[in-house]
Amino acid sequence: MKKVILIIVITVFTISNVNAQDFNLGVKGGLNFATLTGANHSEIGWTTDFNLGIMAEIKISDKFSLQPELMYSGQGYGSSVDSEGIIALNYLNVPLMSKYYVTKGLSLEAGPQIGFLLSTKGGTQDYKDQFKTMDFGVNFGVGYKLDNGLYFSARYNLGLSNINNIDGISDKNRNGVFQLSIGYFFF
Repeated sequence: MKKVILIIVITVFTISNVNAQDFNLGVKGGLNFATLTGANHSEIGWTTDFNLGIMAEIKISDKFSLQPELMYSGQGYGSSVDSEGIIALNYLNVPLMSKYYVTKGLSLEAGPQIGFLLSTKGGTQDYKDQFKTMDFGVNFGVGYKLDNGLYFSARYNLGLSNINNIDGISDKNRNGVFQLSIGYFFF
């Protein structure tokens, strides 16, 4: 929790020290292709869900920006042996992306992310007690922003923390999510 507070304080401090022309607010949404990574996952497959949220871009220089986000993210995994065996993990994710503009509009992006598990579902069962309530990861990808405010991104979220919350299971499960998103910056 201390890390979350530190990220929020740094973001608020950074936002309060920028000029209005160096700050853009926007929305975005898209598709998630998610699974779990780790040992002994031969029967774990991919699932498709969506992401939706708000973002801000804080210009630091002509080539460098920060992009904090607040995103709903449908994640989870499917079973490669049972097409009905999908476990949905719904998160509120808070990524803080660093953006380096290679050329006008095209950026390379990377940054940490903290996720808060909102709910789970598998068939008619709730599995929330089997997963930790917080998840840490790192994102990396590319983005492209047009002059009219449209924004496109492709990103991979590599989970760093074990999300298992089951005693006696030594396997470490981590989220792995590939995201395709489209967004719009208002100003």
